[in-house]
Amino acid sequence: MPSMANSQIRQQNGTVSNDNPRRQKILEQTKSLPIASVDKRLVEEVRKNDTLIIVGETGSGKTTQLPQFFFRAGFGREGKVIGVTQPRRVAAVTVAKRVAEECGVQLGQRVGYSIRFDDMTSGSTRIKYMTDGLLLRESLLDPYLSKYSVIIVDEAHERTVHTDVLLGLLKDVQKVRSPAGKSSLNLSRTKNSGDTNLDKENGGPLVSPLKQCQSAKLPPLKLIIMSASLDAQIFSEYFGGAKAVHVQGRQFPVDVFYTLYPQSDYVEATISTIFQIHLDEALGDILVFLTGQEEIESVEGLVREKLGQLPESNKNLVTVSIFASLPSEQQMKVFMPAPDGFRKVILATNIAETSVTIPGVKYVIDPGVVKARNFNPRTGVESLSIIPTSKAQALQRSGRAGREGPGKCFRLYPENEFEKLVDSTVPEIKRCNLSNVILQLKALGVDDIIGFDFMEKPSRMAIVKSLEELFLLGALTDDSKLSDPVGHQMAKLPLDPVYSKALILSSQFNCLEEMLITVAMLSVESIFYMPRDKQDEV
Repeated sequence: MPSMANSQIRQQNGTVSNDNPRRQKILEQTKSLPIASVDKRLVEEVRKNDTLIIVGETGSGKTTQLPQFFFRAGFGREGKVIGVTQPRRVAAVTVAKRVAEECGVQLGQRVGYSIRFDDMTSGSTRIKYMTDGLLLRESLLDPYLSKYSVIIVDEAHERTVHTDVLLGLLKDVQKVRSPAGKSSLNLSRTKNSGDTNLDKENGGPLVSPLKQCQSAKLPPLKLIIMSASLDAQIFSEYFGGAKAVHVQGRQFPVDVFYTLYPQSDYVEATISTIFQIHLDEALGDILVFLTGQEEIESVEGLVREKLGQLPESNKNLVTVSIFASLPSEQQMKVFMPAPDGFRKVILATNIAETSVTIPGVKYVIDPGVVKARNFNPRTGVESLSIIPTSKAQALQRSGRAGREGPGKCFRLYPENEFEKLVDSTVPEIKRCNLSNVILQLKALGVDDIIGFDFMEKPSRMAIVKSLEELFLLGALTDDSKLSDPVGHQMAKLPLDPVYSKALILSSQFNCLEEMLITVAMLSVESIFYMPRDKQDEV
């Protein structure tokens, strides 16, 4: 297979040439990325190790370049696919578009993406970006992930619930597809995989459904875990002492400033800091971290209002936003340079911490808060709360200012408050409703949920509460097996279990069409994007 980066690639609609000036510039940029200098070493490490942990700072190029290294090394031969998971849909889509452009191919052909309700892949796709939740659902149809030669779990440090469960399943799949697994397939999806291990829920022997895998024809599955956090030990220990490789990123010094006193209104403090930077500091873009769409749109409106009060000579400021529900074409604006002589202010959620790299940022404003999901197993209520960031998140945010040159980070809280922050974010699996996860695990044949090999176990109370909910919905039998047909039908639907059950019941009451509309409305973000400056027109 010729190199994707150095050759012309023929597509169904013609030939893509390397003569395009923009493409030449892109190729020059990829060659200058820190990870480009260690490409041969990384490929060799993957050949020697079935599991590899790669720690690289955001902006090192690991997300876009690593799949291309493996493709050129032959891991995409014989119809095999190099899969890359992302915790966020926006990251899967934007990165896939970038890699397709770098490779000079049409999106959906050699390079594609797949997220819920949007699939841009084909039979010729060899590099596939997707959400971790989507790969989990793929495993329901193909438990051995037989079409993949390499799976890269990106942004593993974020520890989303889907990432944690996926790592547990991939660990099991690796065992079965390894030479040792092919000769002895009596595996368990628990940490104690001996023959005497008993199902803690049912009292019977725990035998993994993978034991029936026709794995003799499958090559070993290569698993790469990528993290922007410097602490790779937890991943290494989970995978039996897997090797960790550090990729140096480009990091310039960043001066960190704190407030003298706690801020009663961090939104107001954010706006004041934006204009303090704009009026007093050298030209350079400002990245502002906020908690969500409503807050971003509020700040954007207030910034524009205050900008209108400044002299004409100081109005060289433009605002752009990025958050999950923003339309794709609007999200792309954050990557475009500001007009000559202008400064760009990027208002972002924590998606900008590690998932995407935004060029031109010289200043970062960090209010020190983030919106997080929390589940109370006693009440069964799940909520979104604004909580303090962790130290790891604060360091990631400040590092955004030092990608292209020396920068400054303005933390809107006193320095002693930083010392009180927790070291790292609590994994999502310890603070969310587990009903959907348990339903998928049951569909994969994992009967002993409490004994499942989680990286970090959720509380027993949270597991029991979710099992109770699934039982009340009719998805589980008295012995905690998937019910037939309701439980199996619910597991096939990529929805919250409550919505799945509603759809199943609606067919019995002849209101399926109405319930489809209702569930569709409840399952997606708003189909309308209403910029703040257009609300008056509406």
